[in-house]
Amino acid sequence: MPENDGAERLQKVMAVAGVGSRRACETLIARGKVTVDGRLARLGDRANPATSVIMVNGERLAADQTLVYLAMNKPRGVVSTMADEKGRSAISDFLGRVEQRVYHVGRLDQDSEGLLLLTNDGTLAHKLTHPSYGVAKTYLCEVAGPLPRAVGRRLLAGVELEDGPAKADAFKLVDTLGKTAQIEITLHEGRKHIVRRLMDEVGHPVSRLVRTSIGPIKLGDLRSGRTRRLNNGEIAALFAAVED
Repeated sequence: MPENDGAERLQKVMAVAGVGSRRACETLIARGKVTVDGRLARLGDRANPATSVIMVNGERLAADQTLVYLAMNKPRGVVSTMADEKGRSAISDFLGRVEQRVYHVGRLDQDSEGLLLLTNDGTLAHKLTHPSYGVAKTYLCEVAGPLPRAVGRRLLAGVELEDGPAKADAFKLVDTLGKTAQIEITLHEGRKHIVRRLMDEVGHPVSRLVRTSIGPIKLGDLRSGRTRRLNNGEIAALFAAVED
């Protein structure tokens, strides 16, 4: 293998990616727990962290240290652009010391809040947003109540919108507070304002919308306006979610 192709000792690549010490990585290789580009790795192998597909215990390793994967809790009132020509508050206002140029994966409208993923991994971003991969997203919504049981059944069965039919993958009534109901709705498509349009169609408009998960990534207790780096397990789970 040429010395100038960017390849390094496999255990070094794994250690830099956070798998463990070089000795621990060597042990994983020796035990047959590592593959590189679909081939079982052996001690002494080399890999290019930017191009090699490295699997450890069946999970894809994010070995390229130039790639960034972030979760953000977008506040209400912030537009889903990196910079806004109208001077409105935008995503870049909340990124702090992130040196790499990252892009948002999908969108949340200005009045919605919650989980956004940010990355400079264009291949993964494309797969996460392309409908053919069917990555589910879950939202917590406050809607006009009371909420008849038939509403959930309608959403699961599907309703007709002006640009075609749409339906929820999962629906749950979380709580009822006077004239407001709190629901959880999951769907895998990403048409513009799809959750709000679905709820409008069944007569229960949304007053607050919070995205709580994208595929395997959860919003959790991340505070509004804050970002955090995804850990190796979360990144591997995202790769798994969009496997061909």
